[in-house]
Amino acid sequence: MTEHAIEIQGLRKRYAGNKKTGPKDALKGIDLTIPQGSVFGLLGPNGAGKSTLINILAGLVIKTEGKVKIWGFDQDQSPRQSRAAIGVMPQELTMDPFFTPRESLEVQAGLYGVPKSERRTEEILELIGLTDKAEAYARTLSGGMRRRLLLGKALVHHPQILVLDEPTAGVDIQLRQMLWDNVRMLNEQGMTIILTTHYLEEAQEMCDEIAIIDQGDLIIRDTTSAILARMDTKTLLVRAEGDAAILAQVALPEGVQRNDRADGWMAFSYPRSRVEAGQILSALTTAGVKIIDLSTTEPDLEDAFLDLTGG
Repeated sequence: MTEHAIEIQGLRKRYAGNKKTGPKDALKGIDLTIPQGSVFGLLGPNGAGKSTLINILAGLVIKTEGKVKIWGFDQDQSPRQSRAAIGVMPQELTMDPFFTPRESLEVQAGLYGVPKSERRTEEILELIGLTDKAEAYARTLSGGMRRRLLLGKALVHHPQILVLDEPTAGVDIQLRQMLWDNVRMLNEQGMTIILTTHYLEEAQEMCDEIAIIDQGDLIIRDTTSAILARMDTKTLLVRAEGDAAILAQVALPEGVQRNDRADGWMAFSYPRSRVEAGQILSALTTAGVKIIDLSTTEPDLEDAFLDLTGG
């Protein structure tokens, strides 16, 4: 067993396309490792190749080239063991409407070959908060309950790796909080979590490391803090009193850009590697501007994402 939960080398997926467009590479030679025990974010715009990568890991899509190891098992040489090591909570709400949650978990465990003596159906029902709905038909469950059931189905075979594909899309705040509490608990127990999401504030809060894919290429893979540190821009927000003519003539340090917002605040964007907020404040006070309030904002993962993907 290696220190990596996932090892990917030269992963390529080519779709045949049609006569007009020709073949298309959804993945263009991805090299990626995901450490054991981490919460790892897999981000990218729509159509970037994230779903293709996840489906290859889950064994649902056949790769064109490359090597994939899941929990140390080569996907080509040990397909059964590699699939058993990973559980996927899909984005789509797919389930049999005539099964109860308990029956769905039992059937899923049976499909993975989990002996009845080793099944944890009641424990999983409690984890996902569906004990009181265990005998209700799935078709009667709310959208949030169905999404919880998908999480339960991904856990029935005791996977070492859990993939969450847009897990909080369209869910309410309470369900989102419950889901993240469960994810943190599973991670603390040693499970590796791979997360795809369009809610970048969630990725910034939850993920130790992040990879960004765009148009089939791996753009960056680093710790969340290192990716944020790449962003050199910082913003100083100032609410001030003073004549508009005076404000217009303030001699700002080189590289500082001013934007007057509709809410009455002035936003000064500046390169933090070359300019300090104190220099901007000094320029304002020297010009006779009376400062009423101020605050600073740091770049977040959304800023980094848009910068890296050309958004």
